[in-house]
Order: sequence, then structure tokens, then C-alpha cells
Amino acid sequence: MTVPVASVVSLTRRQPSVPADRLVAEMVPPPRFGDVRFDTYIPDPNQPGQAAAVRRLERFAADLNADGGRKRWFRREPAPGPSGIYLDGGYGVGKTHLLASLWHAAPGPKSLCTFVELTNLVGALGFRHTVEALSGHRLLCIDEFELDDPGDTVLVSTLLGKLADAGVKLAATSNTLPDKLGEGRFAAQDFMREIQGLSARFEALRIDGEDYRHRGLPAAPAPVADDVVAEAAEAVPEGAALDDFPTLLGHLATVHPSRYGAMLDGVTGVFWRDVCPVGDQATALRLVVLADRMYDRELPIVASGVPFDALFTDEMLSGGYRKKYLRAISRLVAMAREGAERIPSV
Repeated sequence: MTVPVASVVSLTRRQPSVPADRLVAEMVPPPRFGDVRFDTYIPDPNQPGQAAAVRRLERFAADLNADGGRKRWFRREPAPGPSGIYLDGGYGVGKTHLLASLWHAAPGPKSLCTFVELTNLVGALGFRHTVEALSGHRLLCIDEFELDDPGDTVLVSTLLGKLADAGVKLAATSNTLPDKLGEGRFAAQDFMREIQGLSARFEALRIDGEDYRHRGLPAAPAPVADDVVAEAAEAVPEGAALDDFPTLLGHLATVHPSRYGAMLDGVTGVFWRDVCPVGDQATALRLVVLADRMYDRELPIVASGVPFDALFTDEMLSGGYRKKYLRAISRLVAMAREGAERIPSV
């Protein structure tokens, strides 16, 4: 028995307002990674770098715990050399799992956020107040570290320098080595001093392997008809979000990416009609952020239109944001598999 259509919501009708204190309070592992630990990470035996990364992060957490009980009567002097760990590797090798495991193992105060969420925090609080809010932390974990423009390069370099000088330990994940950040996206050579300064703050660990989200799994389910999408949404007791994909893309331009998570409050499943290729870079990058927030919340997707591996053009997939788009495809396909269970039997 299905429920009335009125129970279905639309993301395009949501314009959430997110206070700054919520941004700080929500800097914790998302639900998908709320229970992960080092011992729940299963290294690929064919990729020794994965097990080595676990051991190194366990030592990093142990050092934090050994120092975490000391009273901070005086300002800590930063230790010489790198003040953080940088996990570099392809999408789907478990970097976020490991970063969240480190967060769980470390003493507080501590925060975990994406790179976008960190820059949004600076926008909401201002630079000085952000430094004040985070300087007392033992650990700051930054997922999906990216430098998409020169302004972010200078901002983040300065911010992390201030935090490291205050004794905050850093950990980050990315698909790009720290000395290659920004490459292919802007004139990185003009900001090499800032980029090299960031690189010097991290010990880089390379994690190779295949995308665990698709390891040994069948191909992604094919898109379904529009009426099947609507029927699947109506069958959800509560929290189904049904939208026409082109309209949703236009709506994303009216909502700051820092609010995409709040836009998904109460949503239990996402249903898209008429998925189509994304026509421009700005729209594509907004979709990447939305896909990340949906994946964090473990939301299944049912969709009609083109398959998710046809979302981005060949030109986009060969450009500077290639790894972002591949990560989004990987996550959307994984969510589509979960969504296949929501499709009514015919």
C-alpha cells in the first residue's frame, strides 16, 4: 500500500538557513562513517600501502593520546617537521574510512569536515574567529582536500599555518598529492610558495587500490521510467525527495553549498526524473558537493534518464576536476545500487 503523494518532498522548494554554530557542531564524521574504526577497515592484501597506512595512523593516534592528557598551561610549541598526515589515493580506496577512524581514536577537542565545509566555516565566522574556534583543538581532519582557486590556496595555507603553530595536528585526504594541488585548475605556478608551504606541513601516505564501492559487485542498475521513479517515491513512508533533475540543477545555484547538507534534513531517499548530462563546469561542481552530502547520509537513489556514468562530458573528465567527477560517479552508482531495492516490483 502506498502513501499519499503529499508525503513526498522536493529539494527545489528548500532554502535552508544554517547558523554558524551548527556548522561547527556538525564537524564530526557523517552517519556513514559514524561507527568505523581502524579494525573495521579491510586492507586489500594486494595493496600493502593500505595496511601500512593503518599502522601509521594508529601510531599517529597513539601519539595524540599520549600527549592529550597534559594540561595546557602554556601555549604548545609545534614540533619540528610535518604536523600532519596526508592520505593520497584514488577514489574508493577507503581514505575517508581511515580519516574518520583517526578522528574516533584521537582525544578531543577535535573536528572532521570536508575542505568545502572548512572554507564555508571561514565565510560564516570570519578568519579570526575560525582560528579562535579551532586553535584549541587536538586534531583537525579535512576530507576531500582541494584547491580550486587561488583565493582558497592563500586562505587555507594561512589558516592551517596558524593552527599548526598553535599545536593543532592535521590530517587530510585527497586524490592529489599536496605539492600538486590546484594543478590544471588555475595558474598553480603563481602560487607555488603557498602550495609548497602546505605540502611541508604534511607527511604524505599513498594508498593505492581499486574502488571498494564496486569491488566484486554487479554493474550499476539501469535508469528506470519516470512513472517508476514517482511510484517508488510514493511508496516511501516518510522522507522521499522527488525532483526533476534539470530543475534541481538550477536550484542548486540558488543555495550555498554549505547548506546542501541541511537541504537534505529528514530525507531518507532521493528520486530523480530525467537525469541528463551536465552542461557546464559550475553546475557540475555543485552536483559533486550534493552527491557527497547524499553519500554521507547513506541516501539511496532511484533515477530515470541517462545513467550516472554519462553525467559528465569527456572534456570534463579529462580536465583539472577529473578526480572530483570520478568520485561523484562512483558514489552515485553506489547509491543507485541501494536505490534499486526501493523500486516496486512489477
